[in-house]
Amino acid sequence: MKPPTASPKHLLASGLLLLLLSAGPAQGKDKKEPAPPPLPPPMQLAGGRTLAYEGSFATEREVRGKPGFWGRLVDIVAGPPDLHQMLRPYSVVTDSRGRAIVTDPGQSAVHIFDFEKKRYKFLTRDSSKDPLKSPQCVAVDGNDNIYVTDSDSGKIFVFDRDGKFRRALGSLKGGEGFFKRPTGIAIDTAAGRIYVTDTLRHKIYVLDMDGKIQREIGQRGVGEGEFNFPTELRLSGDELLVVDAMNFRVQALDREGKFRYAIGQAGESTGSMFRPKGVARDSEGDVYVVEGLFDTVQVFDPQGRLLYYFGGAGDGPQEFQLPAGMYIDRNDRIFVVDSYNRRVQVFRFTPAAKPASGGVQ
Repeated sequence: MKPPTASPKHLLASGLLLLLLSAGPAQGKDKKEPAPPPLPPPMQLAGGRTLAYEGSFATEREVRGKPGFWGRLVDIVAGPPDLHQMLRPYSVVTDSRGRAIVTDPGQSAVHIFDFEKKRYKFLTRDSSKDPLKSPQCVAVDGNDNIYVTDSDSGKIFVFDRDGKFRRALGSLKGGEGFFKRPTGIAIDTAAGRIYVTDTLRHKIYVLDMDGKIQREIGQRGVGEGEFNFPTELRLSGDELLVVDAMNFRVQALDREGKFRYAIGQAGESTGSMFRPKGVARDSEGDVYVVEGLFDTVQVFDPQGRLLYYFGGAGDGPQEFQLPAGMYIDRNDRIFVVDSYNRRVQVFRFTPAAKPASGGVQ
């Protein structure tokens, strides 16, 4: 009687298994991966508030997780995959699904990290028409469409929620971009408006959703509602926060562009601004400003008083080197782009507890 013949599929599986076993010594039960270092303790703030460090991310591997058994077999045979990682990240935003979207001018690309579904996308555009050259700031609209300013091409690139390129706003007949250097961007979906700073023109343009210019806000100067190389924008409630970089301040405007108040002044000490970068606001209305000179994030109340700051120069947890953009989501998670360290660090602010209703007055 003939012995049974193994199928090619079984032979392949057996061969892969032998390769896996020969790749290194078997891991005994007593051999465990080293435990990750403990997280830094939360900062204790006034009124029972806290600020806690939650971690960081930098590569495609972190969102996809470690490969399973079959994934490791494939890596042994075909070699490990060429996974993307950040090179020079600049701006960050999250969408309604909790995905983190990060621009990377160092790679002329945009990273999309979906930790919930363990998916990753790398958006770039090498087309001879409207190539993505130097993506700067990023925003999303109410449908999670992605808007990216390109400071080199002078345009705004629009991708749908799945990362498919849709159009470029600001393209002129000759192919060049209308904007001299578009940087900050904010989307008012309800009003159908796109706000974008043109840093070299020292003003903000207000566009409709088709990219047609509706109006201009500001001019070069040091007065209220005037700008000197404006960069980042953040739409928060009924206010538009503008990083007025070379006036060393953040200005708050209403949605029509009328000045409300300003935070900051020139200086090289804590509480002043010298190289303001990203801006955001938490659920209590306090304003966070990335300070590139000190490698910190400074937190101010709307009256411009410094409440506290966090960070410092370094490459460890809660340390930054050339921090840039930042974003605070609806759950008070704080995303800070740590550019030179090629990562995004994540913190969480816990606001003061609200008093229980119905108690004794």
